[in-house]
Amino acid sequence: MREYIYKIIIFAIAMIVIFEFTIGKEISQINEKVNYFTSSDGRKEMITSLKEEIKKANKKENYLDEEERILIRDFIIKIKKELALN
Repeated sequence: MREYIYKIIIFAIAMIVIFEFTIGKEISQINEKVNYFTSSDGRKEMITSLKEEIKKANKKENYLDEEERILIRDFIIKIKKELALN
């Protein structure tokens, strides 16, 4: 009976350790990111980062390459046709 209890205790400890090193670690990282985005400093930093990226994009002459232009143009034409039928 003692051996059975010892085995259960060892198994439980092993499962806790495995959980902490696998799933628990991932959950901790997700919690850190959520906390970062919900804090006021994190939001201010995100806004600053977005503004910087928008400034960089505005300085570019062309946003899209030729293939992207064709894909978007064809997609818009297709949407216009669908809207015209209704």
